[in-house]
Amino acid sequence: MKTEVQHDSNTRNKILSYIGIATKAGKVASGEFSTEKAVKEHKAELVIVATDASDNTKKMFTNMCTYYKVPIYFFGEKAELGHAMGKEMRASLAMFDKGLANATQKQLENVVE
Repeated sequence: MKTEVQHDSNTRNKILSYIGIATKAGKVASGEFSTEKAVKEHKAELVIVATDASDNTKKMFTNMCTYYKVPIYFFGEKAELGHAMGKEMRASLAMFDKGLANATQKQLENVVE
């Protein structure tokens, strides 16, 4: 279920703003350790991994999300994801809120070719 996302700037901004909203609502875990914990505790509704994350990180999350049946997308760069959350660079994040995760996923799917 992994998908590398191609996008226009409007859709990209929507996705980043959803990440920001989810962060403000406290519905996001970011960073490798917290994201992994969220997936394994069945809290994650959606996982986003930066396109410039290491191959090892991408592989680990792809395998984990496949096993736990969590949708995973490769989107944005580490700096971009971090900025959307008002933090330092983030290679991965998990959304807990089903509604926000669905809205984000819908935007991510709109742009997959």
